[in-house]
Amino acid sequence: MTPALHHYLIVSALLFSLGLLGVVTRRSLLIIYMSLELMLNAANLALVAFSRFNNHLDGQVMVFFIITVAAAEVAVGLALIVAIFRRRQTTHVEDLATLKL
Repeated sequence: MTPALHHYLIVSALLFSLGLLGVVTRRSLLIIYMSLELMLNAANLALVAFSRFNNHLDGQVMVFFIITVAAAEVAVGLALIVAIFRRRQTTHVEDLATLKL
């Protein structure tokens, strides 16, 4: 039995929901950042699934651009998190209410 489109979309929705739960409930910037990346990958999975089942390459090409932007986002985001940690010695969101360094 081959997986149908709705199987991929269910997995994508579950991954997105798990990422959203991590963003809403966690307090550490690093965990929130990883949850955001999980949500981005869930959207990529949905794009690839739609692209595959509609026999168009548009979604797959779009995913390559999204992955490229995500790689740059990871580099900048982690650099910001490291800079905030060096300055404040914490990565908890409550401790960073004002972003004045």
